[in-house]
Amino acid sequence: MTPPNSLIGTLTSLRPLQRFRWRAAIFAPLVVILVLLGFFPERYQATSSFAPSDSASMGLSGAFAGLGSIANVFGNQAAIEVAQRVAKSVAVRDRVIAETHLADRLPGSDRVTLQRWLGRHVDVRSMRGGIIVVEMQYSDPVLAREIVSSYVHSTQVELTVISRRQTNSKRELLRQLVSDAYNEFSQAQAKYDAFRLRNGYAEPRQSIAAIGDRIPMLEAEIKGRQVALSVARRLYTDENLTVKQQLAEVAALQGQLATAKDATSKGADSLGKIVDHSNQLFYLERELGISRALYDSYMRYLQGTAVEDLTAASNVRVLEQAYIETARQYYLPALVGALACLMLWMAIEFYRLRPPVGNRLEFRQTDD
Repeated sequence: MTPPNSLIGTLTSLRPLQRFRWRAAIFAPLVVILVLLGFFPERYQATSSFAPSDSASMGLSGAFAGLGSIANVFGNQAAIEVAQRVAKSVAVRDRVIAETHLADRLPGSDRVTLQRWLGRHVDVRSMRGGIIVVEMQYSDPVLAREIVSSYVHSTQVELTVISRRQTNSKRELLRQLVSDAYNEFSQAQAKYDAFRLRNGYAEPRQSIAAIGDRIPMLEAEIKGRQVALSVARRLYTDENLTVKQQLAEVAALQGQLATAKDATSKGADSLGKIVDHSNQLFYLERELGISRALYDSYMRYLQGTAVEDLTAASNVRVLEQAYIETARQYYLPALVGALACLMLWMAIEFYRLRPPVGNRLEFRQTDD
């Protein structure tokens, strides 16, 4: 029983491959053509590299932090992935087509065809260290270098558009927040000023402190008057005019002290008024401080968006301008195809030299 033929055996049994001169006439020209296609026409490789930049690389991290700005809206690692994705986007290819006038250089091609052509010929890849490389292999070195250079420039432009679009969105949000914070700040300031006008305080905190200091002052003055009264009583009787005057002054001061210490009284210099006004002042100052802090913070962030606009175009550091590789470039698919055809030919010849037992007579007859 003859075993089934393998793939090589099936090819070998085909009629066009029965004789050596037929096989040589098929495989030899095919190998030569593929080898020539691997070397000619000569291809040139254009290369350029860039890296996404941030505030730290430009030395502006301190300035951004002081202004409440976030220099990189994507984050460090995300910036590399975003830049690579943008470089492969349709918008970048459209800019490249427009900048290099590719439609005029490749006549008869519409927008979709040119987009596909760029997608096949231009390679955008990332390397270690956050470096993005743009490469193109083509027979026209001038066109290849222009396309690679345009790719880098178009990527920078698109990243600038994205950054400014996000900055504009943040600015609109911050403007609304600043407006709301200013309204709250104005209301808190109006309540604080109304409290000052109502109670006649130029500086509420100092005025309330002065009223609070009046109690120990009255106590000290009463003690002094009592000492003077004791001295006067040693010299005069209680019916003396001087003693009566000092007794009246001490009684008046004691009355003022009792009024000042009264926690339930709302008099001008009473302890109750001090406590009540202190509570109101604490609440008003707290509201005023919070609203002022929010307003100042939002204003600082809003100012930071102006700096982000100024530095939006500095989002890419071009490490290598577009250049042509000096090493000779080969068309690898053609060379691989030539090697595959040569190996297939050698496999067929080896199969015919040592065929299976059942097919040896058949192959010997066809070779004769």
